[in-house]
Amino acid sequence: MEKPEQSVLTWIFEMGEARLLQFAEELLSNPKMTDAISTGLHRAARTKGQVDRNVQALLALLGVPTKADYNKLLSKVEALQGSLVNLNIKLDRLMASRETPRRRAPARPSAKRRAAPVARSPKQTSDQSFSERDEPR
Repeated sequence: MEKPEQSVLTWIFEMGEARLLQFAEELLSNPKMTDAISTGLHRAARTKGQVDRNVQALLALLGVPTKADYNKLLSKVEALQGSLVNLNIKLDRLMASRETPRRRAPARPSAKRRAAPVARSPKQTSDQSFSERDEPR
């Protein structure tokens, strides 16, 4: 039975770390190789940017929010949450100030609303309660 051909990665892995470093050094010392790697990375970055723009356009057409939309919404929700916390604090202070008893000056009826003095019979005294005065004798 024949042994299947080894891939390049398997071959490099079997070479060991020292050999791998020597191989990488030889590759990077070649100017044509560094130019090819640089060009490949540059093209990959440009392609990624195009793919990102296309995905954003597709998501916008479908009405699906993007991560940027989510982040904008999140910042607005956090601002609203902060406002609610401030309102709750102010409401708590207002309610606490209303719970403390305040002494008010006794209400004085105005000149127009003052009731005429009630004439009392000599038998009624101010010590009698309301029900005693109304009882027939």
